[in-house]
Amino acid sequence: MKTPITQSRGWQKLQSDLKVTSFYEKTDDFEYLAIQKSTPVGNYLFLPYGPVAKDSTAFQKALDSLEKLAQKTHAIFIRLEPTDPDFAKFLPKAAQKVKDVDPKDTWVLDLTPEKSELISHFAQGTRTRYHNYAKKGLVVETTKDATEIEHLVALQRKLFEKKHLTAYDADYLKRELEQPFATLYLVKYHQDRDETRSQDPKNQQSSTSEAGNYPDDGQILAASLFFDYDDTRYYMQSAADQDYKRLPATVALLTAAIMDAKDQGIKRFDFWGIAPEGADHTHPWYGFTEFKKSFGGAEVHYAGTYDLPISALKYHIYRLLKNLKGQKS
Repeated sequence: MKTPITQSRGWQKLQSDLKVTSFYEKTDDFEYLAIQKSTPVGNYLFLPYGPVAKDSTAFQKALDSLEKLAQKTHAIFIRLEPTDPDFAKFLPKAAQKVKDVDPKDTWVLDLTPEKSELISHFAQGTRTRYHNYAKKGLVVETTKDATEIEHLVALQRKLFEKKHLTAYDADYLKRELEQPFATLYLVKYHQDRDETRSQDPKNQQSSTSEAGNYPDDGQILAASLFFDYDDTRYYMQSAADQDYKRLPATVALLTAAIMDAKDQGIKRFDFWGIAPEGADHTHPWYGFTEFKKSFGGAEVHYAGTYDLPISALKYHIYRLLKNLKGQKS
């Protein structure tokens, strides 16, 4: 029975810091963290990658406990995401498959082999960038100082504006970094360490996005939050400056986080979400899925997201309202 960070006491502490109500339960057979969410119709309970149970019998016990909790808290439904795909077969008939909230598929790297073996399984291009990033003036730093989250916030806003997406709330990211399990990785550019720049005739040009030009000295090119829980490091919120894609900032960031985790005795590196199996280049996650796979590893599949109605009438109204707004879950 392996518990993901999103079903842990530590994740409940994050919810508390965010002023979100949650309910944690742990027995010898199961464990869950149910987070209370609100809708115009009423509240529901959401279990990100939960509940966790040692077998199907224990899973049923967890469901019984959750249904009692839902009745007590007047929740109109329970949103479940079992990590064991087989558990979906044991959900009540009333349970409905909905659009996945958290990724159903992820990519996990086993960190138990020696570093040389880990590196040998990198794709050739990734391996080359790993060996060369320091020569290009890139330095990876880590911090637990919550005020430093501004670097990730700025990079995400710049990136998400280009892609017309909504960036994470700055206070939310700050609260995450304040947790004991979180570390912020930053990739900085240092002009005096760039061995390739002195050979480039364009090295006197100003900082622009054109090929051949360089960032400002000390500029942050990539940032990411990593969460450590149990024997796993999770690759979470991240962003990189797309103006300098010629510099391998993201490879520097990820390989540093992987090697640091290895040094700390962490056994698994979870890349947190990839495109579904068989997805082609038209899938919006195709690019970063291929990038994650370039570090070696293997696919891990979960059950996906299911709703278990407690109040059939209110849940029906909730679904009608969602459909009227053009939402699928």
